[in-house]
Amino acid sequence: MNRFAIEIKWGIIYSCAVLAWMSFEKAIGLHDEKIDRHANFTLLFAIPSIAIFVLAILDKKRNYYSGYFKWKDGFKSGMMVTMIVVILSPVIQYIIHTLITPDFFRNVIEYSVNHGGMKREEAEGYFNLKNYMIQSVISALVMGTIISALVSVFLRKEKSNFTGSY
Repeated sequence: MNRFAIEIKWGIIYSCAVLAWMSFEKAIGLHDEKIDRHANFTLLFAIPSIAIFVLAILDKKRNYYSGYFKWKDGFKSGMMVTMIVVILSPVIQYIIHTLITPDFFRNVIEYSVNHGGMKREEAEGYFNLKNYMIQSVISALVMGTIISALVSVFLRKEKSNFTGSY
């Protein structure tokens, strides 16, 4: 079995979860008529995001390390998931903004100009596919690193050298 098959699987699962989340946001109107609530609602994706990393690192712990691993092993596994997510992030952003919600940038620019105090040039410079691709790569790297480090602290379990005799 590929040494990183588990991480690749979970990186793809994470990316699919992002697509599902964005589809849900679009379906409930957060990319058009309720765009004023979009920024706050999107923060809730932290919950499934953390859950996916927990499941990924647990999967690696159980099925590769036989239930025992050091913090660095969990962290390395989480970072491999992170790297898969980072690699896929621009593609995911492209799918989101061309297939799922092609009017998002137009809508958020209009909202930002009319209600957010931004000038049109500022809004157009910030809300565009290139910038979102860059932001998604950076945020995936930063958040993946933090989540991997924290989750690995809680999931680490090293084999005991204790034999039971004194």
